[in-house]
Amino acid sequence: MALDLRPKLGQRLDVMMTPQLQQAIKLLQLSRLELEQFVETQLTENPILEESAGDVESHEEATQAENEREHTERQAVEQRLSEAQNIVDRVGSDTQETVDWESLGQSSEEYQTGASASSIRRNNSGEDDQPNYENVVSRAVSLNEHLMIQVGELDFSENEKRIATVVIGNIDDKGYLTHSVEEMAAQEGFDAEEVDGILDTVQRFDPPGVGARDLKECLLLQLRMSHLKNGIVERIVEHHLHELETRNYAAIAKALKISIEKVVENASTIGDLEPIPGRPFGAESAQYIVPDVYVFKVGDEWVVSLNEDGLPRLRLNSYYKGLLSNKEAQGADKTYLQDKYKAAVWLIKSIQQRQKTIFRVSEKIVVRQRDFFDRGVEYLKPMVLRDIAEDISMHESTVSRVTTNKYMHTPRGIFELKYFFNSSVSRSDGDSVASESVKRMIADLVKVEDVKRPLSDQRIVELLEQKSIQLARRTVAKYREQLNILPSSRRRKYF
Repeated sequence: MALDLRPKLGQRLDVMMTPQLQQAIKLLQLSRLELEQFVETQLTENPILEESAGDVESHEEATQAENEREHTERQAVEQRLSEAQNIVDRVGSDTQETVDWESLGQSSEEYQTGASASSIRRNNSGEDDQPNYENVVSRAVSLNEHLMIQVGELDFSENEKRIATVVIGNIDDKGYLTHSVEEMAAQEGFDAEEVDGILDTVQRFDPPGVGARDLKECLLLQLRMSHLKNGIVERIVEHHLHELETRNYAAIAKALKISIEKVVENASTIGDLEPIPGRPFGAESAQYIVPDVYVFKVGDEWVVSLNEDGLPRLRLNSYYKGLLSNKEAQGADKTYLQDKYKAAVWLIKSIQQRQKTIFRVSEKIVVRQRDFFDRGVEYLKPMVLRDIAEDISMHESTVSRVTTNKYMHTPRGIFELKYFFNSSVSRSDGDSVASESVKRMIADLVKVEDVKRPLSDQRIVELLEQKSIQLARRTVAKYREQLNILPSSRRRKYF
């Protein structure tokens, strides 16, 4: 059979991800802060993009407004200088005249701190007189810095300071020593006894318990520094930490041959200690959530409104647009401007489409979860991404990107859009309830339980069955862990 090799012409339809489409998809999944950072980068890289400044409509108007503002400020500063010079002349001409030095100081202060005066008065280096804001912003002191400050307050020799620096460098953020004395001595070439002596000194630093090798040593160090050692509490820490964790006070009382009341008393003392000495240091600053949408009630209807505050308003630079329309522009310059123009237009359209999609998704969430907004978390309905995707005629992956790291401000609090998507839990009456509602029921049951006889997972299952909710014990345990609720054995309290 002979093979016939011939070119063949045909048509085929393929779906390709263009760079512009990839950028639009990327913008969908960005959080509000990430979007602002991305836009700032684009403003730097693309000369055709510029940010609209309030009511100023054009580049010429912006320039004129800036010139007028500088002229007004210059006049104000010149007037202050003239007033100060008049006072100086008056003092020099008549030394017997009483001068109001308080007024003079006030005038000088106003000159220095007046509106935009720093833009006129410069120091020798050409920088503003006013201090840089970054130099005065407070920052949390790390544990390492806190310990090194205490080293500087001691009369250490240079060798002892080097050893202390190595020891502190091997203390993690929680306050625990990560390497043994022998390992540190061998690695740095120090004498093991000297390292052990410096470690003993560091373990007496603030915070109590720092530099411990494990939890047991950490607690014992705190007992030593607080002068709480009484024999019993030390023996509990050294030999019965596991029983203490499970609150098996009867076993501890039997082993130590003391009453349960005595065990409870000492357990309370141990409970007041800090298992993580480094907790107060180097904590990250609070991250505030800026909602992407607001939901509020007008009459009997819930209204969705996009939060546009803080989002940059982009537009095309009129100067570069004029260059593009100029017929004299040719070659690589015009090609460059055309590419940047297309990228700028696409970015503006992508941001607009992003906001529109967030609004549509939020609107459908409010419609489907009307009972939640009216009555509370207990009435949250089961809902999956497919439900919203069908409502807005988009793919589930698009809805997933839109609901990631996007937040909704409601009268009941701020919720991530993902919060409203929950699996379904069956009820014995044939209806279903959202898993988040079941978690809230479990949390409410634990909240009102008897702390001396806490509810077991099986008991929670039985109580939920009384509300027609059927769950397996392992499912209750999973929900309890997601809520960061300890098992019943560790929730039991004797005091």
